[in-house]
Amino acid sequence: MPQQTSKSSLKIVVAAVIILATIGWLTFTGVRDNKSYYVTISELNAMGNKAYVRHLRVAGNVAPGSIKRSGTTATFELLEQGKKLQVSYQGTEPPPDTFKDDAQALAVGTYGKDGVFHATQLQAKCASKYAPAAPGATPGMSAKPTTTATALPSTR
Repeated sequence: MPQQTSKSSLKIVVAAVIILATIGWLTFTGVRDNKSYYVTISELNAMGNKAYVRHLRVAGNVAPGSIKRSGTTATFELLEQGKKLQVSYQGTEPPPDTFKDDAQALAVGTYGKDGVFHATQLQAKCASKYAPAAPGATPGMSAKPTTTATALPSTR
């Protein structure tokens, strides 16, 4: 009887080790595949062959006149400190409404050997919409009044 109990305990220990090893492996590979490195356009150009095998995040301003949309895809150029990066976005959703010329944009994806950044995610914000209010201005109001009232001379 004691020998059967030890065999059954051994089976439970082996099964537990296999399950824990599998969970550990899935966690490690899931984290490795989903992490992305934030780089500037200059850093991307300096990465060499490493740029082609990593999942990356690149930010910059959208170059005016460079956006070409077609359904859920878009091609455009990002500008950052005088450097340009051609981006091809192919996502499951169309680019956000704030994705316009001169908007700050963040592209997430991979850099291709063709010199184009292939983005699968795109975030953008309109710089003018989020600009700080002028000193002393009431939020939601323009800094300068648009009309002025003047007193008319009396006719009496």
